[in-house]
Amino acid sequence: MEKELTREQLAPQACENGRSHDLGNDAETGLGVVDIQRIEKVYRKLDLRIIPAFWTLYFLCSAIRSNVGLAQTMNLAQEHDLGSELNISPKEISTGLALFYVCYVIFDLPSNLVMTRLSPRVWMSRIVIAVGIIGSCMAAMKAAWSFYLLRLLLGIVIAGMWPGMAYYLTLFYPPSRTGKRIGQYFTAAQVSAAVVSLVSAGFQKMDGLQGLVGFQWMFLLYGLVAICVGIGLLWWLPDRPLPPGETPERTGLHKWIPQSRPALTGEDALIHYQDLTRVYRRPRWTMKDLWHVVTDWRLWPLFVMYFGVVGVGIGVQNYATVIIRGTNASLTSIQLSLLAAPIWIMDLIAILLVTPFSDRFHRHRGLFFSVPVCIQIVGLLMTTYAGSVANPWPRYGGLLLVGFGLGPTVPITMTWTNEIFQPRHGEVGVAAAAALVSGLGNLGSILTTYALFAGWPSDARAGRQQYRNSTLVMVGILCLSIVSAAVMTLLLRHVGNGPHAKQISSGSSTSEGEGVVMDGAARRELQERGFGRLWWSRR
Repeated sequence: MEKELTREQLAPQACENGRSHDLGNDAETGLGVVDIQRIEKVYRKLDLRIIPAFWTLYFLCSAIRSNVGLAQTMNLAQEHDLGSELNISPKEISTGLALFYVCYVIFDLPSNLVMTRLSPRVWMSRIVIAVGIIGSCMAAMKAAWSFYLLRLLLGIVIAGMWPGMAYYLTLFYPPSRTGKRIGQYFTAAQVSAAVVSLVSAGFQKMDGLQGLVGFQWMFLLYGLVAICVGIGLLWWLPDRPLPPGETPERTGLHKWIPQSRPALTGEDALIHYQDLTRVYRRPRWTMKDLWHVVTDWRLWPLFVMYFGVVGVGIGVQNYATVIIRGTNASLTSIQLSLLAAPIWIMDLIAILLVTPFSDRFHRHRGLFFSVPVCIQIVGLLMTTYAGSVANPWPRYGGLLLVGFGLGPTVPITMTWTNEIFQPRHGEVGVAAAAALVSGLGNLGSILTTYALFAGWPSDARAGRQQYRNSTLVMVGILCLSIVSAAVMTLLLRHVGNGPHAKQISSGSSTSEGEGVVMDGAARRELQERGFGRLWWSRR
């Protein structure tokens, strides 16, 4: 086991053989000599510890949250779909979907603020366990009231998960490096949508087994797996980093909660401490600090950006099979489930292609956001107007384009939020801004799940123009997102993004009280990495 060393003991090791780990300098930016490869190795170690855990929990929570969309078309021929079993109309299903997001909007901010006060590891575990319990209970739904109740409870317990994950990353990584990593675990939602669509075909084969219909088996099994994973996260996820040599206090309930091993030890811990000192300085935030975040104008363009893309994403996720069936009524329920999967494979491909470059050119986040949104608009217009009754497949091709365009937009919005609010407002800035952007942005989800598609009876009438008005509304909110990204880019360029209050860090020669200071990572963030240090540029 690696011995825990103090900062004074490690200092000679860090300069061994004349090799400096003074992370206030950076070879990439030309500020001095530093072993960048050693720093990157530390962050790769963190990747192996954090990203797989986040990917797994997000996969399961996304599956449980969105399974209702598939349940609407599972075992239709046997009348064992969600609507038939619960004896509820498409409009009532839309109401239940929207109730989830109402609670999500209300409880997102409180949940994230609680996370800053408590152990982030324990709070994330609590979320996943609770989501698993509610998901399992959905197998027992028998009427509209139980559907509404469980969707409400699911919205309450899952609130804070997505912005909490973004906040958690800023405890271990510089904000400009979080885009790729948010994209990596965000692919879990796309893989989940694809896999759940494919696996639902198998659940439909289980229809009637032990007296349960296909979608009940789906809810039950995903919920039980989530409970097990949530308990495992108590050992899997690391808690917030502590300065080298310090040990966590175990008081109160923490005495009874399993302790996970530190994310980093030895020289790795010291390197991380020097490179990202800002996260180790945790002044206790006040309501005044929170008010400064809420009243910061930079919050609201981000909210509008998120409103558009998440509204379209959730609308397509919940109604993908319904939209496909509208383009080709001859498709069976199993064919609908299988055709929904490629939409999210396209989404995944776009995330893996775009988010790494958005980190390398982090001063152009607005452009990396707007181009995929334009692809979504083209896809929605194809879904609305392309093809013919004899050949509906061009409309399906439009949905694939929508999936590709959706991929990078949500991770980029959350990363831009981290980049803007951490240097301006510190820890509470990231936690509150991420929650507000995510929570209020999900008003777009309420719009697309309650007011559009099945929630708009006159627009849901069968025929060539089915759902045309709904898709055009989504085009409109995407246009608002593009305008907001442009406004944010222009205002940041002319107004700037200086710190709202002094952020203290030992990674600078500036002493406390002399002004704003920065750690090693913050200095590197002053310049873009561009195409530097990619495989074709290495020697």
